[in-house]
Amino acid sequence: MSRISKEQVKHVAHLARLAITEEEAEMFTNQLDAIITFAEQLNELDTENVQPTSHVLDMKNVMREDQPEPGLPREVALKNAPDQKDGQFRVPAILE
Repeated sequence: MSRISKEQVKHVAHLARLAITEEEAEMFTNQLDAIITFAEQLNELDTENVQPTSHVLDMKNVMREDQPEPGLPREVALKNAPDQKDGQFRVPAILE
């Protein structure tokens, strides 16, 4: 007995704006039914003593601590600016 119908597959394809043929609908119905069958097998596993996890590997953040550091002095930052005024970069206007 199929857990998903061809009409359901066609409906989902329509919602996703996908044009599928009758042969494709039949193929996807069979494939999705196999996926659902496999997922149902996972329900048979005894997970009573398994701790919930968010990731299968014990990973830690490998980034360094965020330490504030002094920035560039304004003169150094503007040294190679093609155009500047009053200590700021000047760029062409894009709005009127």
